[in-house]
Amino acid sequence: MPENICIRNLNNFTGKSVALSGWVWNVRGSGKVQFLQFRDGTGFVQVVAGASDISPEEFETLRRLGQESSVKVEGKVVENAKALIGVEIIASKIELVSDSKNYPISPKEHGTDFLMDSRHLWLRSPRQQAILRIRHRIAKSIRNYFDELDFTLIDAPIFTPNECEGSSTLFSTDYFGENAYLSQSGQLYMEAACMAFGKAYCFGPTFRAENSNTRRHLTEFWMVEPEAAYMDLEGDMELAEGLIRKIVSDVLETNKNELILIERNLKPLQAMAKAEKFPRITYTQAVQILTDAGENFEWGNDFGGAHETIICSHFNLPVIVHGYPASIKPFYMKLEADLKTVKNMDILAPEGYGEIVGGGERESDLEKLRNRMAEQKLNEKDYEWYLDLLRYGSVPHAGFGLGLERAVSWICGLPHVRETGAFPRLPKRLRP
Repeated sequence: MPENICIRNLNNFTGKSVALSGWVWNVRGSGKVQFLQFRDGTGFVQVVAGASDISPEEFETLRRLGQESSVKVEGKVVENAKALIGVEIIASKIELVSDSKNYPISPKEHGTDFLMDSRHLWLRSPRQQAILRIRHRIAKSIRNYFDELDFTLIDAPIFTPNECEGSSTLFSTDYFGENAYLSQSGQLYMEAACMAFGKAYCFGPTFRAENSNTRRHLTEFWMVEPEAAYMDLEGDMELAEGLIRKIVSDVLETNKNELILIERNLKPLQAMAKAEKFPRITYTQAVQILTDAGENFEWGNDFGGAHETIICSHFNLPVIVHGYPASIKPFYMKLEADLKTVKNMDILAPEGYGEIVGGGERESDLEKLRNRMAEQKLNEKDYEWYLDLLRYGSVPHAGFGLGLERAVSWICGLPHVRETGAFPRLPKRLRP
């Protein structure tokens, strides 16, 4: 009996007979040869079936197969230089498992709303599978990076009693008679974790009740958030840059076929991988870039997507912007000596993708933190546990957050963040 294997391993079986189990993506051909585009969840391969290679009943079944019918295939693996994976299958047996008729997503063009309504089926397409395989690699790279640096994975809670990033973007819910919120960030909990473990990170879902319908925003997304004790802003920038370099180099090495399939221009990613260091500029320098470009931008405002694109266009690489005004940053950011700016940093991705990392050094002085909370009219009672971190053994510490979906969007060169996850949640989309 032929060995039952998966498509991603076919290159190891050239010249051998194999068995595959999967689904029909497309069937074409005429006369005595049929070409079956076949998938098994690990990849796509062409199966060539001649009328003399399989039984007449099997050949007739093959001719009538509907898209997404499930079948089993046996055949010989042969080289095909034109194929994306370099091989194809010469069939010796075709077995129908379940027929599929009138599959709703045909090879013709479909509107975005239709495809999003059919997301549970759209996932089967080559492009969507390629994107999600790249996402898988990015997630794996993130875990490997922090594991190799001796960070401990600590899961942050999804239900929280208080805000982290701002009360206007919280999803609230009743929690047995008490008000609770879906987590905007695991950062405050990772600050507690790093005081216990030295270096810790969380990697999980976060939620923002922001009614934003731009190509960069989701209401539910995944974020990795490391925090390290005895780390300053310089160390934080090095840690974040190292993570992005790790992700891009891993994807270029292991997912080149997927990048080619989705027609990603590889040159910007390759240039980033070769660059010695990401450019670093202050917020004030970034404002000057905008002014020189003719933008009417006032110091003290936050950057929008268009502003970030202009800033990055000067470098064509990810750029680290640090020293933002304290007035537009959360209470936990450590103040610079001028008391007007904070020791924070954002990493802006090129090609119009904007912020993919935000973080910085945290305030480690109890009284200074309390003053900042008072300025922002926060109730100390809601943060008593967090203030304990500064009461008992406070040390300098820093961290950041990297949004997984934005990173996927940039690395894949996607026009919209909605394709970066299996079942995206947007302000106007809760299904499927």
